[in-house]
Amino acid sequence: MKIAIASDHAAFELKSYLVKYLEKRGHTVFDLGPESGAYSVDYPDFSEKVCGSVTNGEADFGVLLCGTGIGMSIAANKHRGIRAALCFFPEMAALARRHNHANVLVLGGRLIGSELAGWIVDAFLSSPEEGGRHKKRVDKLEIRVDENRVKDG
Repeated sequence: MKIAIASDHAAFELKSYLVKYLEKRGHTVFDLGPESGAYSVDYPDFSEKVCGSVTNGEADFGVLLCGTGIGMSIAANKHRGIRAALCFFPEMAALARRHNHANVLVLGGRLIGSELAGWIVDAFLSSPEEGGRHKKRVDKLEIRVDENRVKDG
């Protein structure tokens, strides 16, 4: 799989670990920054890079990290076609894929360790989307995005 990944400065260390972790598992990884955790960066800028990579088809999935994961989640879910899920446990990640068809995984770098992060990523990437009642609900998310664009427009 092709995975786009980025973080802010607070989660740089965990992002660096996950880049190597994913590459060891045979994935193609696009590390979209930052290049260092030594300076403060703005998480929406990095969220935009990963979400763009997913929506344009360059990456199959995205992984975003910030201190808590909350900022990246908010920023990512503003992008049409992105369903970002902040997950703290492998089961959350599996359900986010199966039931919500999440295409971006968000992690809190200050809240979880590297071993748990690896388990969460594995659960996310190995869980297939379920159709049926779940697809119907996910489709409604996209419809509402389009309706809001018309209203705001």
